[in-house]
Amino acid sequence: MLFESSLNLNLKGADISYYPNFLNINEANKYFETLLDSINWRQDEITVYGKTHLQPRLTAFYADNENTYKYSNIRMYPNPFESNLLEIKNKIETELKIKFSSCLANLYRNGSDSNGWHSDDEKELGINPIIASISLGAERIFHLKHKTDKALKTKLILHHGSLLIMQGETQHNWLHQIPKTKKDIGKRINLTFRIIT
Repeated sequence: MLFESSLNLNLKGADISYYPNFLNINEANKYFETLLDSINWRQDEITVYGKTHLQPRLTAFYADNENTYKYSNIRMYPNPFESNLLEIKNKIETELKIKFSSCLANLYRNGSDSNGWHSDDEKELGINPIIASISLGAERIFHLKHKTDKALKTKLILHHGSLLIMQGETQHNWLHQIPKTKKDIGKRINLTFRIIT
């Protein structure tokens, strides 16, 4: 059972659970190899503090509707779900009893690709969004820090085939990031399933 191998991070003002073996090794390998080629990856420009540069990772957006998703002044238009994404989506929905409408996919090509401090608090996600995040490929360290209490911070290694669930008031109170690393590491795919209203 999924929930027998779960870890609740027990963070103040957050509801975060981690399932290190959500996908078995054969499933994780298959999805990683297939999605690396089948996803319509793109690299957008992002503006931070008035400076525009290429986003330090590749992304793609999929949905079962035509709702767009906007973050960091980037508006993403959905592709229809492809078969492997639908399989993973259905597996998560069956376990969690939650229906997701979309998936923002990220490809970290090496340790130089990253995702800076942020919260997934865009208005399209609703008041208390639920984010289901699948990791495939190289392990990366996921950092969390509280927005107002600087003493509250933690980190977690996201394993190949793992699932991280963020829900409740997590996005109100916490920031998260995938920092750069100088380690010689391979590619990582991150699939973040969301409900966009």
